[in-house]
Amino acid sequence: MLKHIAFWIQTRFILTLVKTLLEDIQKLHILVIGDVMLDHYIWGDAHRISPEAPVPVVHIERDSYTAGAAANVALNIASLCARATLLGPIGNDAPGQELSAILRRAHVDLLPVGSPDNIATIQKTRVVVRNQQLCRLDREASPHSYNCDSRLDIKPVLKLLENVDAVIISDYAKGFVTESLIQSIQTAAKACHCLIALDPKPKRKLRFRGVDILTPNRSEAYQLADIEEDPHSPFPADLICSKIFEKYAPDKLVITMGADGMLISEQGKASHAIPTYAREVFDVSGAGDTSVAALTLALAAKADIYKAAHFANTAAGIVVSKVGTATTTPAEMLLF
Repeated sequence: MLKHIAFWIQTRFILTLVKTLLEDIQKLHILVIGDVMLDHYIWGDAHRISPEAPVPVVHIERDSYTAGAAANVALNIASLCARATLLGPIGNDAPGQELSAILRRAHVDLLPVGSPDNIATIQKTRVVVRNQQLCRLDREASPHSYNCDSRLDIKPVLKLLENVDAVIISDYAKGFVTESLIQSIQTAAKACHCLIALDPKPKRKLRFRGVDILTPNRSEAYQLADIEEDPHSPFPADLICSKIFEKYAPDKLVITMGADGMLISEQGKASHAIPTYAREVFDVSGAGDTSVAALTLALAAKADIYKAAHFANTAAGIVVSKVGTATTTPAEMLLF
């Protein structure tokens, strides 16, 4: 009986929180900067093994396309009815045209970077058989092709910070996000009191300190802390949070823990854990994008870090119940 009462109280709390924040975030404008991709899905079925090699023969039923990486972060913001502006390298090739059309339909504003004719748009193709991913095919140029320093006029971007409520830097380790870009954004954002969230890729070993919110996943948190991950041991929350704070000094640290929900840290201490709200997990693709988008929106709407994390956890719980890279909507969040 007590469990049912506690569940009812928690459900009412989350529903009230979600309702309030969904109203507040509609007024916000978020700038997303980072690596962009086109996510291509080939959906089909397989009934036999190829006579040419021990692999399944996939009968293709349909293709679908959606935004990936930083473009998916922007799509999540727009899906939650806030205004999103995206800055990232999109080429004038077929994948780039498809991605641009997807973003335009979602009312995401695009900022050009360099010459689109000289940029190859990154495309990830996933072959899905009976809702199970069979393989992934990646098309991408050298990471040096996306180096921001040689392609981006930073002055208009910094001017834009005066008119946005927050910036999300989404690094997918493709070379577009650089140390100098992060530092320039931080300097300009400080002057106009603009929130900065960073979703990192630790393998690039970029040097930065003092962002408002840092959102690694579990494995990335180990890498940021320079601690070797041991799958057979409990997550050393206090040690990892302390190490990350010592090295990067984020104002807030939120570690997405997959099936274990989220871990919140302030001043290098693990202060709060939120269990996952996912009812059924089909696909975690893009769940981190949803988390950082929803978390930043809530913080920009003046929610505290705990309420923001509950809001983001709710959004991520919906997305992982869908197959493929996905977003969520206000209607889905109110019914979750």
